[in-house]
Amino acid sequence: MAARHWVKSYGSIPAEIDADRWTSVTAMLEEAMTRYADRVAFQAFGQSLSYAQVDQLSAAFCAYLQNRLGVAKGDRVAVMMPNLAAFPIALLGIIRAGAVQVNVNPLYTPRELQHQLNDAGCKVIVVFAGSTPTLAEVVGATGITSVITVGPGDGLARPLPSPAVDARLAATVPFAQALAEGAALSRRPVTITGADTLFLQYTGGTTGLSKGAVLSHRNLVANTEQYKAMMPEGVRPGQEVVITAIPLYHIFALMVNFISYFSVGAENWLVANPRDMDAFIAVIKAARPTVFVGVNTLYNGLTMHPGLKEVDWSRLRLAGGGGAAVVQATSERWKAITGTFIREGYGLSETSPVVSFNPAFINEFSGTTGLPAPSTDIQLLDDDGGEVGIGGAGEICVKGPQVMSGYWQQPEANEAAFTADGYFRTGDMGQFDERGFLKIVDRKKDMIIVSGFNVYPNDVEAVATACPGVAECACVGVPDEKTGEAVKLFVVRMAGAALTEAEVIAHCRTGMTAYKVPRIVRFVDALPKSVVGKILRRELRSFA
Repeated sequence: MAARHWVKSYGSIPAEIDADRWTSVTAMLEEAMTRYADRVAFQAFGQSLSYAQVDQLSAAFCAYLQNRLGVAKGDRVAVMMPNLAAFPIALLGIIRAGAVQVNVNPLYTPRELQHQLNDAGCKVIVVFAGSTPTLAEVVGATGITSVITVGPGDGLARPLPSPAVDARLAATVPFAQALAEGAALSRRPVTITGADTLFLQYTGGTTGLSKGAVLSHRNLVANTEQYKAMMPEGVRPGQEVVITAIPLYHIFALMVNFISYFSVGAENWLVANPRDMDAFIAVIKAARPTVFVGVNTLYNGLTMHPGLKEVDWSRLRLAGGGGAAVVQATSERWKAITGTFIREGYGLSETSPVVSFNPAFINEFSGTTGLPAPSTDIQLLDDDGGEVGIGGAGEICVKGPQVMSGYWQQPEANEAAFTADGYFRTGDMGQFDERGFLKIVDRKKDMIIVSGFNVYPNDVEAVATACPGVAECACVGVPDEKTGEAVKLFVVRMAGAALTEAEVIAHCRTGMTAYKVPRIVRFVDALPKSVVGKILRRELRSFA
């Protein structure tokens, strides 16, 4: 395959970006806080914070970490909270101290939390009060010496009710107290370079314990520049209004919604609990966003809510999708209501995350994840390590300035994760078309083999979701005496739909080859999902 054959499709997109445009993410975001000082940076619970206020509060938090807790450059600080105003304040305070933020899912089980805190070597944790019972279960078995607790109103002008801090945790410090103390302390400047670690971003741990992707300041500066280069119309300085409903502790929202949009002075509306659909819709109505970013399941849920049609969508310029495959039927429902299709991209925690994105000149749903980002090289490799041709499916292997240096203290995993010539093995199967657009066919391990033919669940699900009465679905392979494996489809019906197994199968027969058609259809009330909204096929297998 021709080297980087997608570059010929770039048009006005530069083939390369400057990954060293900023010395660090800290420098990039500090410049934004000065430039956009008077603009609103965040909206949360009906209250706003300006860039100048975020600057002041995060400087105070940095001073507290340095002077009271002895946090120094390179120390790992865990942050475990939903999308609250305290999140960006804490993050900026941590990185201004030159420390490394360890992003922790606030819904983790005690076992998962203990592993991550110990693996990362954290001594300090900034934790949502509602997650303190989980921390209390395991804190004694970790190296944590300082616990800073966060409530929903912290960082905002008016206090808000907060869950109680678990009584088993001794000597915790409220975030508000840390900010107040830090405001009276002096902050020591720290020299930070692009090579310094910014985040330990733990992967989902679908196989065994999760691993921490080591992401540097340069990785994230590069990815921000790559995103801006591909979608300049969606990152206009000082003009964008973005809604952040996907969790900030996840790399997708962290890089796109927070770092990229903060760097251009956007107004960011934080949604702490997108499962409360009525309140979520009220935020969308008030924000009238220019940019909306989500995963397929989030978009799907919103299109089912009658209130979405009452939103003024006239300012929406970009609806971005990632984290999992965007289904065409979902994009069509979204476009029918908002006037804008879902522009899909592809990435992973290990790639900061954006690898590819549908650029600005694409004006309809493409069914692909777009073109590889500038300064990015991709090889699609077969099981023998050979590169497949255009139209062939192979494992997506990525090289670029946004790719992690490796997993934290995991030499064996790192050896397996990279090819001999330094390409990161994603574990995803993809194929290129002639123009260089990348289509994700599926996770390598999710592929179903029916009578020797490869069946990719994404293909089956895309057809089945378009069946009238199907709200969402997912499929897995189940053992079959005749064909080795058969396709089993789990379907959630739309409210009021009286859909039958025969109707779903008949619909699938009209849209796909016989061996791909589900053999079994099972109706369920809900599909198991990760906190980001990815459907967890591995859990479906357990009751397949």
